[in-house]
Amino acid sequence: MDSASSTAATTALPTDTEGCWRALASHDARFDGRFFTGVTSTGIYCRPVCRVRTPRLENCRFFALAAQAEQAGFRPCLRCRPELAPSPGGAAAWSMQDAGSLLAHAAAAWLDDPLNWSDEAGAALQARLADHLGVTDRHLRRVFLAAFGVTALQYLQTRRLLSAKQLLTDTRLPVSTVAQAAGFASQRRFNAAFLEHYRLSPTALRREGSSATDTGTATIRLPWRAPYDAAGIMAFFGKRAVTGLETLVADEQVAGRSWLTRTLALGNARGWLQITLDTNAHQALLRVGERLAPALPALIRRVRAMLDLDADPAAIDAVLLPHFPGSAGGRVPGALDGFELAVRAILGQQVTVAAAHTICGRLVVRYGEPIETPFPGVDRLFPTPAALALADGDVLGGLGIVRQRQAAIVALAREVDAGRLALRPGDAPEPAMAALRALPGIGDWTAQYIAMRALRWPDAFPAGDVALQKALGVRGAAKPAQAAIDASQAWRPWRSYAVLRAWHGTPEATISTPAEQETTP
Repeated sequence: MDSASSTAATTALPTDTEGCWRALASHDARFDGRFFTGVTSTGIYCRPVCRVRTPRLENCRFFALAAQAEQAGFRPCLRCRPELAPSPGGAAAWSMQDAGSLLAHAAAAWLDDPLNWSDEAGAALQARLADHLGVTDRHLRRVFLAAFGVTALQYLQTRRLLSAKQLLTDTRLPVSTVAQAAGFASQRRFNAAFLEHYRLSPTALRREGSSATDTGTATIRLPWRAPYDAAGIMAFFGKRAVTGLETLVADEQVAGRSWLTRTLALGNARGWLQITLDTNAHQALLRVGERLAPALPALIRRVRAMLDLDADPAAIDAVLLPHFPGSAGGRVPGALDGFELAVRAILGQQVTVAAAHTICGRLVVRYGEPIETPFPGVDRLFPTPAALALADGDVLGGLGIVRQRQAAIVALAREVDAGRLALRPGDAPEPAMAALRALPGIGDWTAQYIAMRALRWPDAFPAGDVALQKALGVRGAAKPAQAAIDASQAWRPWRSYAVLRAWHGTPEATISTPAEQETTP
């Protein structure tokens, strides 16, 4: 997620005002996204990393969420740009025991997703959200306000307007397109909301703060909190790059840096994107072609999830470093598309990463839609659920896909195409994994792996994995899977990160799955 107002936020107002002020004065990047500072003398709110002169403590008010700062009457800083802040991270939404907090965070996660944004009336949107969560809208309003200090509609308005602000600053998209991308059906209503909140019209803000150029592409900055294992993340995706779909190429101008280039279909938008990691500035750079640019709000959210940019390394490493020395900054690679990730996981069953890569390339060539890009060898989209739902078994067999995995792919495609399975970041893991395990050829290992990477569940744990059992010293137990679950409690709530660290450095041939022999990572 790109939002400063993350679902994983500590939503109470910060009480350690002196500690917040010291972090602000030192521009400490470890606190970026953890709180925002409203300056009463200017009416502006900033990130802790803002490089303007530090205001006096008595002129500062501290907020956990951007929405809280805006509701208090503060406007976002045009210099540090609160919309760029990484989310606070954490596993709060998964580890909380209070049902009200869980419900509020589930609602916020739904509101964070640009695919759910619309310009419908507030009551209708609130009713749709309540229906999605299976509660009354009255109960939802009460719980959300208690958890976040703002209403769901105020929270959503901040998300949409900050997203629009980013597009106005970093792209040359027409204002009408920006309004539509931010969920406004009417440019007039967008202009009015923007002016009311920020006291600037969209065109005036673009004149004051735009960094975009007329090159036909948009470049977006996506910060992270250090430490971040950039080399490990890029190596992971580079090793799995599928011919026709994606490539990893060294940057000709910056030594040691590479660009991951690939195609993507997102809603009605189809095009190309490029990603590189700037370790000096602690940020990813995202380049987007003109045809994909209108889908930027949803794309930014997916790229942040794919690169795990919103993880809280301090919290994760505090739990895991004693068990995995030297692993600081390790992240869990995600995916741009949950369906694609699930298909690739199925194709990887019982074969090496290289073999899975080869078979997936054949699938892309056979069923992927051709697309024109400026990059040689990047000319196919990943097959859609509709295409694979109708895939012929003999054709799949000719691509090297065995019968069991043919059935798994077709069944998965039919569920996703029918809308019964979404596989999006933030989806509740247990119902999704249960639905996956009900499909032919998908057992717990694959379901946990998909939950880890596609759903972004920080506590996924494929207990039958041999490498994990060895790392926990339980391989010789009478019931090694249960023994692994018991022993892994010390890793909670970050077992997904522990899994990646246990796999790191393990020879690929020794990484295997439980008796069902589902997949290799």
